[in-house]
Amino acid sequence: MAQKEKIPNKLIHESSPYLLQHAYNPVSWHPWGEEALQRARQEDKPILVSIGYAACHWCHVMEHQSFENEKIAKVMNEHFVCIKVDREERPDVDAVHMDALQAMGLQGGWPLNVFLNSEAKPFYGGTYFTPQQWVNLLLNIAEAYTKDRQKLDKSAEQFVQHLNLSELKRFGLQQSQAGVSEEEFEELYKNLGRQFDKKHGGFGTAPKFPMPANLKFLLRYHAHTENPATLKHINLTLHEMAYGGLYDQIGGGFARYSVDEKWLVPHFEKMLYDNGQLISLYSEAYLLTKEPLYKAVVYETIAFAERELMSEEGGFYSSLDADSEGVEGKFYVFTRKELQDLFGAEEPILSKYYHVTTTGNFEHGQNILHRRISDAHFAKENELELEVLEEMVMMWKEKLMEIRSLRIRPGLDDKILCSWNAIMLKGLADAYYTFGNKHFLYLAVRNAAFILQHFQQGDRLLHTYKNGRASINGFLEDYALLIRALIRVYEITFDEKYLREARQLTDYTLDNFFDEQEQLFFFTDQNAEKLVARKKELLDNVIPSSNSVMATNLYLLGLYFDEERYEQLSDAMLAQVKELVVKEPGHMGNWSSLYFHKLQPTAEVAVVGPQAPEMRSELSSFYIPNMLLAGTETQSELPLLKDRSAINGKTTVYVCYNKTCQLPVHIAAEALEQLQKGNGENPKFASL
Repeated sequence: MAQKEKIPNKLIHESSPYLLQHAYNPVSWHPWGEEALQRARQEDKPILVSIGYAACHWCHVMEHQSFENEKIAKVMNEHFVCIKVDREERPDVDAVHMDALQAMGLQGGWPLNVFLNSEAKPFYGGTYFTPQQWVNLLLNIAEAYTKDRQKLDKSAEQFVQHLNLSELKRFGLQQSQAGVSEEEFEELYKNLGRQFDKKHGGFGTAPKFPMPANLKFLLRYHAHTENPATLKHINLTLHEMAYGGLYDQIGGGFARYSVDEKWLVPHFEKMLYDNGQLISLYSEAYLLTKEPLYKAVVYETIAFAERELMSEEGGFYSSLDADSEGVEGKFYVFTRKELQDLFGAEEPILSKYYHVTTTGNFEHGQNILHRRISDAHFAKENELELEVLEEMVMMWKEKLMEIRSLRIRPGLDDKILCSWNAIMLKGLADAYYTFGNKHFLYLAVRNAAFILQHFQQGDRLLHTYKNGRASINGFLEDYALLIRALIRVYEITFDEKYLREARQLTDYTLDNFFDEQEQLFFFTDQNAEKLVARKKELLDNVIPSSNSVMATNLYLLGLYFDEERYEQLSDAMLAQVKELVVKEPGHMGNWSSLYFHKLQPTAEVAVVGPQAPEMRSELSSFYIPNMLLAGTETQSELPLLKDRSAINGKTTVYVCYNKTCQLPVHIAAEALEQLQKGNGENPKFASL
């Protein structure tokens, strides 16, 4: 019998790889948009909004079990207008419906399936359902929609009221009148410290996410207090993550999270935003500790991103799936037999190094390669010269990469997002700041050019790029993260076009995203499509919240441009949420770092003269988290550099705190001494 020809649904015209995966489902999917919403109103049908993303394992499972099933699709098509959403492409739509689900008292997650009335107001939802549960639910909702419509509409109205409640009111926050204080800073740290896993590093129990913003805060807290317990926890966490299966021991790069508390078994998808932030984190930690492992992690992770996520144009793709050939982790794992066949006599030492066993530590006798100790320690234990071991490990990695390259690769989500590229851009800039590797600078400058060329439309940004075309209005995260990255690119290049661009984008957000009443920013542009609620993002999650990033940007740009309005606004934003920052720092990691910046005066360091770039690289070889660098080889109108010159033609460094400058110096060591003495208050300063 001839196979029935598959007819595509409306998703066939989309560019998102996740939506395209569903383009041949028998479900009559629509993308989110006026056409689908209009149809629901005309036909007076309830709407099903199903939200997921390309690297989401259970999204794929539900698709195979339910959305590819003709009988189930028939029920969906008959009773509902069905809309599929890529949460990475439409974080605004995702945020509203995730909030609705939580308001219903349900646990959030993806796949996210929410039912709306024909006015697009949510009344019921859930996450993953088995096929039987799903069909029963569809039929029950269809029946209730016909028989109990008033009741459903009433509860939808209540949910919409809840969704429109201000985030500040929801958390019961009052603007704090008092400024920052040492006592409060200690309380903040103690509250975060309660979540430390002192055995395996990180925070809390399984599943474990890296949470880079929290770890970056700990680096700053340690710089301020020199508390040895803090540094111990930072080092424990960074070692355990880099030794575990969370980190790809062969190809570099981190998976999204670990399903166990020991960082051993990852959920194998690799996301651009994790890797960009972890490059920043390990680079910063290296400045403080000079730990060789951290350097290796940065170099290998950048190599992974360049090899597997970079487009020919210099942009970075979004993610790699956990699965290949329908099996999670298949691309990354090995049986002991495979390794014996490959390495012969060397296999026992390799298996010892990567903890490989015959029974395996993963499904079906497979092994997730991982480490427990440093190379120096392993060499000593096994009576090997360290250089010999390092050479062996390099050869093992090369050979295993070769073998892996013959396997079927995990799926790639090849849309390019502005916000996530900005995170990677900052990672590359931070890596260059720390290591001075010219290739990192090349990648950063090229990526910055790609972003500014393809995501800018007039004075605004677009969110996503695919097949030569950018689309969807930029969200606050696009502006905030790009501004932050551009400030950092300025610090490593002293090219003022990046700062000017950052300022122009900041002014756009103030005109189009800012809420005067609450002194915080909305997530969506005032010119964008109106949803049932306009949200503000306050909590720092795995990615810092767009409001905490904007508050930091305003603080830094206020110093660069001597713009008091920016600085005051940054203070007001922190004051709005300060109570929550102190109480719940685990969800406010980036806000906590801003608290540190307000507590410890920031060094404004201006470098003027022919050797400005060389002087910058000398100054950036020390860990000074509260330093802002500006520089020029000739002269500049930038307020921090204006009327400053290279004295006697020699490169000159001006160290200032709170608009008060110390004597100009010509040698990096003298500038560092001034930085150590600080603002007459002797701020602690970490350097090794």
